[in-house]
Amino acid sequence: MCRFPASLAMSHFYWSVLLSLWPLKQTIGTNSRAVPPPQEGARSAPAQCRCWLRRWRAAVAAEESGRAALRMEPLQNGGGSPEAAAASGPEEKRRWEPVPSWRRRRSSSGAGAEADSGAGPHPRERGGSVSRQRLDSLRKSRPLFPWFGLDIGGTLVKLVYFEPKDITAEEEEEEVENLKSIRKYLTSNVAYGSTGIRDVHLELKDLTLCGRKGNLHFIRFPTHDMPAFIQMGSEKHFSSLHTTLCATGGGAYKFEQDFRTMGDLQLCKLDELDCLIKGVLYIDSVGFNGHSECYYFENPTDCEKCQKLPFNLENPYPLLLVNIGSGVSILAVYSKDNYKRVTGTSLGGGTFFGLCCLLTGCSTFEEALEMASLGDSTKVDKLVRDIYGGDYERFGLPGWAVASSFGNMMSKEKRESVSKEDLARATLITITNNIGSIARMCALNENINRVVFVGNFLRINTISMRLLAYALDYWSKGQLKALFLEHEGYFGAVGAFLELLNSA
Repeated sequence: MCRFPASLAMSHFYWSVLLSLWPLKQTIGTNSRAVPPPQEGARSAPAQCRCWLRRWRAAVAAEESGRAALRMEPLQNGGGSPEAAAASGPEEKRRWEPVPSWRRRRSSSGAGAEADSGAGPHPRERGGSVSRQRLDSLRKSRPLFPWFGLDIGGTLVKLVYFEPKDITAEEEEEEVENLKSIRKYLTSNVAYGSTGIRDVHLELKDLTLCGRKGNLHFIRFPTHDMPAFIQMGSEKHFSSLHTTLCATGGGAYKFEQDFRTMGDLQLCKLDELDCLIKGVLYIDSVGFNGHSECYYFENPTDCEKCQKLPFNLENPYPLLLVNIGSGVSILAVYSKDNYKRVTGTSLGGGTFFGLCCLLTGCSTFEEALEMASLGDSTKVDKLVRDIYGGDYERFGLPGWAVASSFGNMMSKEKRESVSKEDLARATLITITNNIGSIARMCALNENINRVVFVGNFLRINTISMRLLAYALDYWSKGQLKALFLEHEGYFGAVGAFLELLNSA
């Protein structure tokens, strides 16, 4: 079949130019000779052009009509007739419309040959191609290993590390020695030097992040060992794998220059409260290896009946989030992106540990808690019954309530009779009572009845958790519930880790 120009508009342009130039040609002619007038009864040249143009348009229309008829596909409903298609509705009718030529063109000769032969890619081949494209896109979008998140606090550094468990043979062959060395060092040890600890019991297994499956490890060490950590990273040539680390906490600012000069690394500094909330919501959403991340205490003051029970935090908002680290920050959280810092206090975990070091000579947080578990705070604190001889009934104060923390230490005789364990216990009760009192007032002011306590002050600190649970329940007459999370102080590091994945 004869092939005509593809663009009808361009063809119109050619004929229009030809017709417009005809009178000029009639006047000028060739070598300035006049063109003889047309014979009588013959058509003029412009008329002949218009005739040819009409014939050409008719031929194009006939060809397009024939092509459209060949392209018509039988419909699933309607027997394949145009009438049935019209009756099937506008959607089916559109399937009968001719496909414009520009939509049928192929971008390459190979594609055109494929179209002419009537062959196309097999559906499975197309699906595999799409899957490979998505996989390649995912690989490009995710950050390079290793994946870390850092929370550099005033007392402790918390580190979260993702260990991939789906490494292919090809990846393992291409993997550089530096990366293998770091992964082996972090996952094959539970202690690093004299102070670094991997909390194996908190490890989250079989997580899927950015298309990779693996385990999430939780590591901590004292902040004063940060220079040694940076030096270790330099020795393992970490900067050859990453140039930037995502970090939060005050130490992200304090140690920024050390990371740059000693480790050849830049720190992406993130807001610690943003990271805290993101970390809490994420860990609660994935759960704790099939168990609930959130829990509470029932009968907290009864050693025999006290139970640790799971709590479903599926609809968490609003909640009061009390983060007890070296100091304390209290946040009112109304949604994922809507929160405010209500208040805080300087009397936190750092205060407890510092006072215990002064009063008892202990050297570690674990030692201070062990001493507190063996002590009796009533020998140190002055109670309501020490003043009233019993309950202060008019204002509902029970005799066992603390009227004055360390109030008995004004007496020389009582100072001489107390033990270091008693002092450690009184210090713990003092700090915990103060935090609980502030949290209760904030919850009442914000009209929130769920209070979630997090932070490393609560690590292995059952005494404080049970005291907070009892105090909130007792003083609110059952209106407030104290909730706790298994990963206590790691949520800021988790939030920084998530930011690394989101920024890729």
